This record gives sequence, structure tokens and C-alpha cells, in this order.
Amino acid sequence: MNKSVFLGTLAIAGVAAGAAAADGHAGGTLAQVQERGTLNCGVATGLTGFASPDANGEWQGFDVSVCRAVAAAVLGDPSAVEFVPTTGQTRFTALASGEIDMLARNTTWTFSRDVDLSFEFVGVNYYDGQGFMVPRELGVSSALELDGATVCIQTGTTTELNLADFFATNNMSYEPVPIETNAEAQQQYLAGACDVYTTDASGLAATRATFEDPTAHVVLPEIVSKEPLGPLVRHGDNDWGDIVRWTLNALISAEELGVTSTNVGEIGGSTDNPEIRRLLGTEGDLGAMLGLDADWAATAIGAVGNYGEIFERNIGESTPIGLARGLNAQWTDGGLLYSPPFR
Repeated sequence: MNKSVFLGTLAIAGVAAGAAAADGHAGGTLAQVQERGTLNCGVATGLTGFASPDANGEWQGFDVSVCRAVAAAVLGDPSAVEFVPTTGQTRFTALASGEIDMLARNTTWTFSRDVDLSFEFVGVNYYDGQGFMVPRELGVSSALELDGATVCIQTGTTTELNLADFFATNNMSYEPVPIETNAEAQQQYLAGACDVYTTDASGLAATRATFEDPTAHVVLPEIVSKEPLGPLVRHGDNDWGDIVRWTLNALISAEELGVTSTNVGEIGGSTDNPEIRRLLGTEGDLGAMLGLDADWAATAIGAVGNYGEIFERNIGESTPIGLARGLNAQWTDGGLLYSPPFR
């Protein structure tokens, strides 16, 4: 989600990111990850469907799958990941300082994060927008009826500025109730400390799905922002950025090309489609260009599935979260999902 509105914080973090990037480039993040034998991946502190530990303590979710795909591509093992929980306030410091190698934490791609904080967004894995959730008993059917409401909002996020803009534009007032994590927001909202919880619409759906009675809460129809969410790395190590970027692209292309976790082992050698063969390493030398094995993408897809499999397994319409593909459908199905070609 989301951008800090405190410019001083942005500037300080940007300097730190630049220094960390320079250090990371000198050793090379890829070499560091391979030497360490694990990928350090920053995720949310707990958001059902996106990143949260299961009953056995194993991290699962839509964003978690991106981390595991990169680990599979680089280390040949999707379980070779150290998941580092981060909040809206701590995530950028963790990446800038080198504590994590990449961040996959429903983070919005914005100008200031890309330029001022010196991070590199490798793509979009979920097209989202900010929404509002209220208890059904309030009888509210539109965000335009929220004048004077108390609003739970995560600090250090784009949500803060979007909220202020929306209420100012519509000549309404509100009282913010600042919170650090989604778990805290859920607790405060259910306890009645705020009338409204606002965050990315996907996050609202994920949170609502965990309630004892989800039907007692309504996600209002207004979407008040663009929130292109995606993984990011530090500026300064382009080779590592290429690996994370093209691993995400591989998951997206695999769905478009009909490559799945079940057929990936045989389709590369049996198909006449040159794009599939290049993607899976049975033709060309794309893996070598990244400093990886020829079957890097096949290993990633085999480990976590293609984009569609990841979506449906974690947040799709058959899950309690129940998200439709919408904008996140493939471009061939009217969505925005689109990978550059593998050639």
C-alpha cells in the first residue's frame, strides 16, 4: 500500500537506500543470496491471502508466492526463504539497509518511492485501489456519507494522503485513528474505535474474510485511488532487479501461454511454440543472461504455479477472500496483466 507523506523521512530513507544500493552492487545481491543460501524477503506482518503464517507456521499467500518463485529461480528451492515481517513504517528501512533482498508487501508504486527513496519497482502483481469498509449496522451505502466519521488508517502509507484528498475534495471532515498493522486495524475496527477502516480494496476483502460474520460488514463501492502493487528492490543492482522482474514476468507469461505447475515438466520439450521453449530454457540462453540455470523459470513455475494458479489458490473467487480477476485478468481477457516477450 502506500506512501509516507513526511518528506523528511523520504529524504533520509532515500540517502540510506542509495548507500545500501552501492554496497549491494559491489558484492552483488545475487552472489550474496547464493552464498547465504536463503532469500531474505520482506512481507506484511499478516494479511490473509497475501502473506500470513498458516497453522504450522509456514508463510502462505499471494505475495509469499512471489518470494518463493524468486528463491526457486535463484536457489532451486522455494522453501529457501527467510520471511521478514514489515509494517508500513519499517518496510522501506528494511530494504534500504539491506536487511531484506526484496520487498513483496502489497506496496504501491509511486513517484517518490521510485525516485526519492531510490527503489526499483520490478512490475505490478496486483492492480488495486483504496476503498472503505463499515459495519452494516451503520446503514451507510456510500463513502460520500462518511462526513464526521472516525477512520482507522495505517501510518506510513499512501492511504493517508488519499484519505485526506478524498474528504477535502468532497468537503467532508474525519477523525483519523492511526494504527501500525492490519491486525491492529482489525482489532480497533471490531472494537468500535473507528467507524471506518480504509486501505486497498484487496486488503479490505482479506480482512473481512477473517471476521466471525463477514456479512455484518460492507465494503463501500467507491474506489478513490490507483494502487499498482508490486515487488521492489534497491536501486543500484540492476542484475538483481532483472532477476526479480523477469521471475514475475515468467509467472505472468506462463499463464498466458498455458504453462502450469502440472505441465511445466514436459511442455518445454514437446511444444513447437518458440516463446514457451525460450521461457522454459529448452531453446536459447535467457537463463545465462541472468546468471541463472537454463531452467530457472521452469523451476519457479513448477514450485508456485503460474500467475493464475497463484491468484486462484490464495485470493480468488473460490477462496473466502473471493476476489474476481477484474483488472488483474490477462490482457487477452480484457485485463491489464501483460508481460514483455521472452526473446
